[in-house]
Amino acid sequence: MPKVWEVYSKAIEEGKNHNVLSQDIRVLIAKVQGYAEPIDTLYNRDDEFRNLPLFQTYFERLKKEEPVEYIINEATFLERKLFVDRRVLIPRFETEQLVSQITERITKYYDPRNYLVVADIGTGSGCISLALRSFFRNWLITASDVSEDALEVAKQNFQTYGGGIRTLVGRSLEPYIANKMNLDIIVSNPPYILNKDEVQVSVKDYEPDTALYLDKANSVYEDIFRDCKKVKKGSLLMCFEIGYDLKEYLTELMAKYLENYEYEFVEDLDGRLRFLFVYLQ
Repeated sequence: MPKVWEVYSKAIEEGKNHNVLSQDIRVLIAKVQGYAEPIDTLYNRDDEFRNLPLFQTYFERLKKEEPVEYIINEATFLERKLFVDRRVLIPRFETEQLVSQITERITKYYDPRNYLVVADIGTGSGCISLALRSFFRNWLITASDVSEDALEVAKQNFQTYGGGIRTLVGRSLEPYIANKMNLDIIVSNPPYILNKDEVQVSVKDYEPDTALYLDKANSVYEDIFRDCKKVKKGSLLMCFEIGYDLKEYLTELMAKYLENYEYEFVEDLDGRLRFLFVYLQ
C-alpha cells in the first residue's frame, strides 16, 4: 500500500491542470483515512493509505470542480460539521460573519436573554439557526425554506445537534403569517447574485440555482419588506446577507414598503458590502 505522502504528492501534481487546491486534497485524504482534521494528513504522512480506490473516486470528482463539501457531504460552519449535499447551498465564511454581526449588535435592540422569536428564512443547511441557537439558548427559532428537499437537510443537522428548532415549509414570510406568528427578529441569506458571469464553475455547475440568483420580479427581499408588518407585534429587527451591488435596490424597497425604520449597510471583512440591518420601531 502507498503512503499518505505518496498519494498526496501525486494528487497535487495531477491536480495542477484542474484547478484543484491542495487544501481540498487534504480534506479528501482526511475523510478517507478517518483523520479528525485535514491538517492531520501532513502529521501522518507516513501512514499506509487505507482505501486508494475510494480516494481516486473522490479525486476524479474534484478534478471536475465539484465542491469538496459535496463530495464528502460535510461543511464546517463556526467549528460545527454539518451535513450538506446538492439540495442546499454550501455554508460560507461570509455567513459566519452575519452571525457574528448579529451577536455583536443584538444588545442595541433587545436584551438577548429574553425569549425572542426568530425566523431564519431560506435556512438551507440550517447553519444560521444552529449558530444562533448555540449563542442564545432562550431564543425561539423557526427555520423555513421554500424547498422541502433543503428543509430535510436542515432537519438532519438539527437532529444531529440536539433539536429545539422548529421548521416550516414555505416562501418568505408566508408560513409565519399562516401560523399567525409574531416575530422579534428575521434573519435571511436569500438569493442575491445578479451577474451569473461572476460565479465560479464549482458554484454555477453544482450549487442550487434557487439559492444563488436574485430575480427582482420574484424577490425574497421584496416579499419580506412588503409583508413584515403582518408578523410585527412590537419592534422588529431584520438581518440580511446581501450582494455587493444591491444597495440602491434595497434602499428603494425599504422606502417603498417600510415606515418608522432605521437601517445600516455593513461591509464584510474583505471590505465588500455584505449585510443589511433594518430596525422597525
